[in-house]
Amino acid sequence: MKLSVASWSFPELALHEVGGLAKTLGFEAVDLGYFGRPALDKTRLLAEPERYGREIAADLPVDIANLFHLFGDDLEERNLSLPPDPQNLADLASALMFARTVGASSVMLLPGMVNPGQSRSEALAASVEALRPMVDAASDLGIAVLVEPHVQGILDSPELAEALVQSVPGLGLVLDPSHFTLLGYRQSEIESLARHAGHAHLRQARPGRLQTRLEDGTLIFNSFFGALQETGYSGFLSIEYEHDAFMNAQFEDVLSETVKMRDCVRSYWAGRRAKGHRRRRP
Repeated sequence: MKLSVASWSFPELALHEVGGLAKTLGFEAVDLGYFGRPALDKTRLLAEPERYGREIAADLPVDIANLFHLFGDDLEERNLSLPPDPQNLADLASALMFARTVGASSVMLLPGMVNPGQSRSEALAASVEALRPMVDAASDLGIAVLVEPHVQGILDSPELAEALVQSVPGLGLVLDPSHFTLLGYRQSEIESLARHAGHAHLRQARPGRLQTRLEDGTLIFNSFFGALQETGYSGFLSIEYEHDAFMNAQFEDVLSETVKMRDCVRSYWAGRRAKGHRRRRP
């Protein structure tokens, strides 16, 4: 497993500054999106994905792990549970080309919302219909399409996340335990989705709180890392502390919590290496 950090964790830094900070802290990569000062220029990305991708890759001293692509300007606009929008598939084609150019192995999407006039089952069915051709388009480029189950979205339970993945062959998850923990799900339920993970987000949480200091939450990260490891997961662990008003995720010291989570990951892998060494001794 490799370490990445979300560029939007540092909304007051320019993207090249996030890259420099990531390198200084020992991260191998960053995740890119359309948020804060590190935001990508979405208009350029859609219009000239390869040229823009080459510029971005050349400007960063670390690799790029994942692109978080929003079709609209917020969670609701052009979300995947609305009636099919051909422009979404066209925009995804550009996002996939950008991802391939910068060397990102995956593109993260949000699965959709329960929109006015819909039932949850209708929203889920619409998302399935939208995602199937997107996964097919991505497979031709060798890029994984992943969705993130999140609070206020249609996948607000592990069971619904499992149902969507089973309905869209080739679809994977960005597994972020904090969203399910906020909603009160047990960690064992969350870890049942580990086999579908193509990318992972890390931050501490507890029931009722999307984000807390590492010492104040309920997630047992050694267990989460172990669940991923048992599936053969070899993707990125992306630390995603935020300073954002969404769900009151604005009270933690993002830099300190990022470093503590980095050290939590390193401690787990140091333990794995030590365990492997002991097993090899005669």
